[in-house]
Amino acid sequence: MIDTMPMTHADLASLDLMFLQELISPEVSAQLPSGVSKTQMRPLVSTDYKRRHLDVLSVLSIVNDLCEVLAWVSQFHAMRATPNAYFSVIILDKASDKIVGVGTVFIERKFLRGLGRVGHIEDIAVDRSQQGKKLGLRIIQAPTHISESGGCYKIILNCNDTNIPFYRKCGYVKKEKEMMNLSIFYSFY
Repeated sequence: MIDTMPMTHADLASLDLMFLQELISPEVSAQLPSGVSKTQMRPLVSTDYKRRHLDVLSVLSIVNDLCEVLAWVSQFHAMRATPNAYFSVIILDKASDKIVGVGTVFIERKFLRGLGRVGHIEDIAVDRSQQGKKLGLRIIQAPTHISESGGCYKIILNCNDTNIPFYRKCGYVKKEKEMMNLSIFYSFY
């Protein structure tokens, strides 16, 4: 039996959501593994800084904790202010009120393919203590569903080579190459 706690309308009404809960596939949420106690998948909310959002992201790269009020909350509101563009999904452990999985898709508007859209899945991370429970798979499925239901003609998932086998298990294939201007990358570190 899956021990998940669905969000009630009262729960949703009390949260400052990045986007509507209805955009997250109920089928994906229902597949959260039974070994994870009292979890739920939902949009990022404006108070998730306190639920270890940056700590979970730190498994990916350097995370600069600049300050909740001055930086994190401002970034949350800036992302939310761009309609139908940013969708950050989290998995929350209800018992501890801590985030254990995160992922984001941003939707790029194109002039190609009849003014089409492309979904870019980024920043997929699972807390180290929760890895191996298929949370990463569910975190990838949620933004994939958002992209597909939003009419994206292509979904791109950026990753490093060590994660390619995992993303193949999630239904993605390696295609083409990505180029990066390292002078800009290194200027942040």
